[in-house]
Amino acid sequence: MKKIAVFAGSFDPFTLGHLDIVKRTAALFDELYVLLAVNASKKYLLSESARIEIVKKSVENIPNVKVESFDGLTVEFMKRVGAKFLVRGIRGSADVEYEQSVAWNNKVLYPESETIFLSSAPEHLNVSSTVVRELLKVCIAKNSDGKETLAKYVPAEVIPLLTFN
Repeated sequence: MKKIAVFAGSFDPFTLGHLDIVKRTAALFDELYVLLAVNASKKYLLSESARIEIVKKSVENIPNVKVESFDGLTVEFMKRVGAKFLVRGIRGSADVEYEQSVAWNNKVLYPESETIFLSSAPEHLNVSSTVVRELLKVCIAKNSDGKETLAKYVPAEVIPLLTFN
């Protein structure tokens, strides 16, 4: 029986921290779905298609990773693809508290599932989509110094997709 995991998020945008979690998770499971959460009531900086393109470009060299989007509960997607494991990245104690609450609710909705917490690598503790969105909002991506700054937060190959050139 295949061990299938899901790593879900809005990925607005996908960061080096996300990529690190994907690489480490892909090494542990037969198949990993990077699931782009879709929430019509949430306001995103990047479109769904742009976010999917960025994630796909970031993980294209990891053979057991698939990228999909889903509008609904993550556990419903997990059931659909036969995944029993949900992977969550943790940067600090605030993340633990929030993620633990989500994990408990997911367990109620899908008792066969397990949530696995992976600590962020130290070099990614301060990397967040929020920081990248702020950098993009102030147009830092439009100049060469900005691209150098973005490279500290996002995979280099996706920077052109973020610069809105």
